[in-house]
Formats: sequence, structure tokens, C-alpha cells
Amino acid sequence: MPHTLFIADLHLSPGRPDITHAFLAFMRDEAPEADALYVLGDLFEFWIGDDEPSVLNRQVAAAFRACSQGGTPVYYIHGNRDFMIGRRFAAEAGMTLLPEHKIIDLYGTPTLIMHGDSLCTDDAGYQRFRRITRLGWLQWLFLRLPLKKRMGIAEGIRGRSARSKQEKSLTIMDVNQGEVERQLRNAGVQRLVHGHTHRPAIHEFALDGQPAQRLVLGDWYTQGSVLRIGPAEAELQSRELEG
Repeated sequence: MPHTLFIADLHLSPGRPDITHAFLAFMRDEAPEADALYVLGDLFEFWIGDDEPSVLNRQVAAAFRACSQGGTPVYYIHGNRDFMIGRRFAAEAGMTLLPEHKIIDLYGTPTLIMHGDSLCTDDAGYQRFRRITRLGWLQWLFLRLPLKKRMGIAEGIRGRSARSKQEKSLTIMDVNQGEVERQLRNAGVQRLVHGHTHRPAIHEFALDGQPAQRLVLGDWYTQGSVLRIGPAEAELQSRELEG
């Protein structure tokens, strides 16, 4: 049956080989059967540049490349952890980088896709940090630092982010429904797919008197999370992590 697959928030890192193994199995056994694969950000725990000579990065690139060469295109939207993935890695992986917000046609239903962090407008502190880190000149300077220095900065940011989350309410870190509706109206669609919040669910609601839908991808910390959309239905599925 025709279907398209979506994943996000795997946060791949050398410290979680179980997630890496599950991802590689998914890429080998399931992704090639899909019409397309969309990765909606935070595939990696962090990204310090396309020039990092990481075994993990090369494994991921090879898995994507095999998928795309086999006939299943791979599309990527940056997340808040890996927003500096660039054209060099994309070319090596055989994947297409998409803009922050993208409208795609899914079997006759126009659908807005994104990572989802821009929807969390109640978290003013994070949104300020997001605007700063997306500055082109700042990224240019960062990528010209030695790899070791970049790694240290990334580790520091991760630590501060973890501490900050402990001090924030779950409500603040979730999406703002008003922003969801604004984005849907701007896009002229009734369906949104995103990740980031780690709260997998399919939300049904009314938008301007018409049925609307928000599909949220889950993270891969305790189980794999895959969204499968076909011509007739959308289904959130889980996958076991081994070892």
C-alpha cells in the first residue's frame, strides 16, 4: 500500500547505540518500502559541523544514501539540535534539505510539516535563544572554530538546556494552540505534522469551522516512533529498542 513515513527526535549519539541500531534497522527494513521518508529534525543529539569525522555521522549518511539510491527520497527539516547540518552532509547522504516550514501533498491532502520548536511561543527564553543561534554570521564564526572548541561549546549548551528544562513547566514547553492555528491559516491547510515536543499524539480540532488535525511525532528515547501516512489514514507506530 502507498505510504509515506515520518520520524523525528531520535537524538542519535555515541552514548545510545540502542537507538542507532533501531534507526539503522528501520532504514534497512522499512524506509525502502515507503514512497518517501521525511525526517523532521533532531535526528542527532547535536551537530557541530559537516566536517566532524564521526563514525556515527558516516553510518547515518550511508543509510540515507542507500535509501535514496534505492528509490525512496529522503527529505530533512532541521531541528533545534542539528540546525547546522549543511549541504556537504546532505550531498553525502543523498537527502534533500527543506526549509523550516514546508507544504507537501500527501495523497491529495496538503500538509504543513516542520520541526515544531517555533510553535512553542510561550517559552520566551527559548525563542530568544533560537533567534540568536539562527543568525547566519554567528553560525559562520562557529563553524570556523577548531572541532574540539566546537565540541566543548555544544556540550555546554546541552548542559544548560537540560538544567533549563528542569525549571520550566510542561505547559510552557508545549506548543501554543494559537500559534498552531496561525501557521495553518498562513499555509492555507488543515493538517500539520511536527515533532520537537516528544508528545506523540493525533489532535483533532476545528479551525474556522472546518476539521483540522495536528500529528505529533514521538522521540526515540524509550521506543522508536514512526508516523505512517497513507491515502486513507494516518497512524502513529512504535518500535522496540534492542539492547
